Amino acid sequence: MSSFIKAGVIGHPIAHSKSPIIHSHWIEKYGLKGSYDKIDIPPDNFKKDISTLIDQGYVGFNVTVPHKQTIMALCDYIDETATAIGAVNTVKIIDNKLHGYNTDAYGFIQNIKQSVPEFNFTSGAALVLGAGGAARAIVYGLLNQGVPEIIVTNRTIEKSFDIMGLDNKRIRVVEWDLKEANLKNVHLVVNTTSLGMKGQSPLIFNLSDLPKQAIVNDIVYAPLKTNLLTNAELSGNLTVTGIGMLLHQARPAFEKWFGIMPEVDDALIEKVLA
Repeated sequence: MSSFIKAGVIGHPIAHSKSPIIHSHWIEKYGLKGSYDKIDIPPDNFKKDISTLIDQGYVGFNVTVPHKQTIMALCDYIDETATAIGAVNTVKIIDNKLHGYNTDAYGFIQNIKQSVPEFNFTSGAALVLGAGGAARAIVYGLLNQGVPEIIVTNRTIEKSFDIMGLDNKRIRVVEWDLKEANLKNVHLVVNTTSLGMKGQSPLIFNLSDLPKQAIVNDIVYAPLKTNLLTNAELSGNLTVTGIGMLLHQARPAFEKWFGIMPEVDDALIEKVLA
């Protein structure tokens, strides 16, 4: 293999992706020879375009919307985490074969651990708002950390029942309108919906019954301080912003391609938020 390492991110559209900022920062920081490109791949030509990446000598790539499920059919190997979550967001190319991984659960958990080091995942229930791909990865991560009960709520309840398949003993589904009624034993609230995101409706959520020792995390990072986090701070709860999940999920991918587990530093956070 040449000493110049080529990686990238595939999606459609892809112009908005912040991944090149993250990986280029690390390539420079660790003095490596390499590049990380945005690669727009429309669904129509998917298989052929992936073959082209292999031919062009890429060592791997990140996968974003709408390809996280589609790529699985092309992978020769998929790790246990990606299989359970049902999505691949990182691919390493080994001997022209695609090896698929999912680093979202890792990114979520590391963000909580770095932001609130004293937080004990086993001390109480978690309430997860939303039931999409991100929610599934987060619930998987919480199960692995030993959270005793995970309450999942979503505007369309059917999607919540899909997530129950990860562990139907520890996961409980509640109606969206009853989410405030289930806060008494909750130690962690996570918003995985687009509510509160720039250009979206705000998340209307009364936190008055949430215990004061509970932490509140919003995986939305535009804006960085959503109305949910502002309200949580006013209630006296610790909060965790969403930018850390994005940064931490990139670390294992970078390590797979470049052989170094990079660190999240203030300079990187500033670049990504600029």
